[in-house]
Amino acid sequence: MPRTIAIGDIHGCAVALTRLLQELAPQKSDTIVGIGDYVDRGLDSNGVIETLVDLVSVCHLVPLIGNHELMMFTGLQNRQDFEFWVQHGGGQTLSSYGGKTENIPQHHMTFLNHCLKFYETDTHIFLHANYVPEIPLHQQPDEVIFWEHIKETVPGPHQSGKTVVVGHTPQSDGLVRNCGHLQIIDTFCYGDGWLTALDVDSGKIWQTNNAGDFRESMLGPPEPAA
Repeated sequence: MPRTIAIGDIHGCAVALTRLLQELAPQKSDTIVGIGDYVDRGLDSNGVIETLVDLVSVCHLVPLIGNHELMMFTGLQNRQDFEFWVQHGGGQTLSSYGGKTENIPQHHMTFLNHCLKFYETDTHIFLHANYVPEIPLHQQPDEVIFWEHIKETVPGPHQSGKTVVVGHTPQSDGLVRNCGHLQIIDTFCYGDGWLTALDVDSGKIWQTNNAGDFRESMLGPPEPAA
């Protein structure tokens, strides 16, 4: 059966991504949704983007854009934003390209420029950070869907009735946060955590880390509503 698999924030963790894809063994019929934040903080953003570019020919890859891609875009356009980007993980990204912006291949920028703001299926919505429950997807404010963390206050179900899958808010315990109508799959890979892939239909979870370790599990029951 075709699978729809979401992958959480990669943040330059190329070793973890390579091992994860080995375990997933994507097929042409699979849809893999990257939840954004492919670059920054980790050691090899260059390797991550190249791996994702190659993945386009293997399966149906749907790459979403995250706030770190946005910082990279603006940082490459002017000096003030460049310094902000470098201080928030862009320095590691530049190092992976030999320390020079001119070393970033055009096909990497083309890939990043084709990332989507959101993606939806008949049952699920995928976006990077957060959402306003009462607003249709195409009207969601950028400051929410790219930048707003989900901490103590969890947004209610989206008006569409679909389950929402996001990243952006690191789960330092390495576990997917399941709120029932919402799943958070950023499991803090760059911070000695795990890189997560979630089959949104079966609930199967694959996880790898920067040491190349692998584990798998199933999505747990939803946490009690506050």
